[in-house]
Amino acid sequence: MKLIVRWLLLASALLLVAYLYPGVQVASFGAALIAAFVLGIFNTLVRPLLVLLTLPVTLLTLGLFLFVINALMFWAAAWALAGFNVDGFWAALIGSLLYSVCGVVIDAAVERVFSPGSA
Repeated sequence: MKLIVRWLLLASALLLVAYLYPGVQVASFGAALIAAFVLGIFNTLVRPLLVLLTLPVTLLTLGLFLFVINALMFWAAAWALAGFNVDGFWAALIGSLLYSVCGVVIDAAVERVFSPGSA
């Protein structure tokens, strides 16, 4: 149940990002659900490999290159999907930052709601 709630909230966050920033477009809530799923898959499978491969650059930039990796994941998801569009790298960077902030808030809220003492 926790995973489904988190997925629905992340899809809503993607719609919020599209509403707040014109460089990101999402066609519908269904497209946002699919995009949130694909972003989750990319961040689970591809991102760790990219972080490992770019570790020297990440260390040289004191971790700032991780923002580039996040933007690339966001951009790749938009490239792979029809109802999710990003207008270039800078839009992907800003969109991924907004989406990440929403994700942190969502994770904190979901953990609080689904914690053992909250029921």
